Amino acid sequence: MLQDQAAGKVFMTHTNQHTSSLGKTLAVLGGAPCFSEDKHVGRPNIGDTEALHTALADILSRRWLTNNGPVVQAFEQRIADLLDVKHCISVCNATIGLQLLIRALELEGEVMVPSFTFPATVQALAWCGLTPVFCDVDWERHLIDPQKIEPLIGQDTVAIMGVHLWGNGCDVNAIDDIAGRHGLKVMYDAAHAFHCSHQGRLFGGFGEAEVFSFHATKFVNCFEGGVVTTNNGDLAQRLRLTRNFGFEAGEVQCLGTNAKMSEISAAMGMISLDAMDRFTQVNQAHRERYERHLGPVPGIAMTPIVTGERQNYQYVVINVDEDESGLSRDTLMTVLQAERVLARRYFHPGCHRIPPFDKRGYKGSDQLEVTDALCDQVLVLPTGTGVSSEDVDKICEVICIAVDRSEQVIQAVKGV
Repeated sequence: MLQDQAAGKVFMTHTNQHTSSLGKTLAVLGGAPCFSEDKHVGRPNIGDTEALHTALADILSRRWLTNNGPVVQAFEQRIADLLDVKHCISVCNATIGLQLLIRALELEGEVMVPSFTFPATVQALAWCGLTPVFCDVDWERHLIDPQKIEPLIGQDTVAIMGVHLWGNGCDVNAIDDIAGRHGLKVMYDAAHAFHCSHQGRLFGGFGEAEVFSFHATKFVNCFEGGVVTTNNGDLAQRLRLTRNFGFEAGEVQCLGTNAKMSEISAAMGMISLDAMDRFTQVNQAHRERYERHLGPVPGIAMTPIVTGERQNYQYVVINVDEDESGLSRDTLMTVLQAERVLARRYFHPGCHRIPPFDKRGYKGSDQLEVTDALCDQVLVLPTGTGVSSEDVDKICEVICIAVDRSEQVIQAVKGV
């Protein structure tokens, strides 16, 4: 029995009885969908809209819409202070931020990177002419496995790009040790880890630099945007030059591009920062609700978060073990989508299996046993301020009934 007294709701599934106290018949079995509108993963968290309207009016009255305006400068300083780093460089999006960082570090050669990541991580490397070396991840938290890095290091390896996932951070100490022994640069794709910590220290100052995403789907959003944070002053200066066509004092000093953040994006970021505590509280409550409901369900395991650290709780991630649940991840996803729950299979099929990386036999591609397994099992569920606690209850009930009626569900899905 799954129970939440605060919501006054109880729902149960009984093996071989195929019933629930809410009387739910799955949509794939002929019932009506749970929801009348789609429930998305990553539906934007929105702060104080009135404050945003006021900020927009101020921006328009100044007629300073971009080119390192006062709101961008204030946003950068606020993040630098929050993360306790010396430099924060705002960019139009995190993918461009990764590219600027790579160029600013003057890297050429091979870079160690997990395949279990959003394609932008690896695409940024390739876009800058670097060769990815795919390293496997650990099973529990899905992060690059330091024990598997060193055997892949070759004479052309120049850097390690770790990826913090689901708010959990890489083993930065082990990575630093490896990098120090081999003379490698270290950088982090921290798109998932804003306002999360490692050993009590917020991410932002690890490695040469860390890149955060403020895309609309992220914990904090700027509509579209990102920042690069670093404690290296020379690197920060190169980043600032290259994001603005290489201009300094009105003269082009180096090859650059246009990667600037607009004033309105920074304003959206500011109201998101103002609302972080509320976003975190909602996310944490949803995660705890999912844990209570799904904890007893066979074959459904939530990816753990590091205890004792600051978390944004932005992602609810489950592993679907077909042997125990009776359902494959993809079958369960089909069940949920029929209910208008648009769960997503991150990061299927893995970067080593998408163009152009699947055609070139990159080093490490044949040693990704954990990555391949995760790509077949991981499912991300809706959370955030765009869903309610009652929505979470319904989503969990669907999962419980689907597992309980796995044989009938499989037959129905085969006919879809």
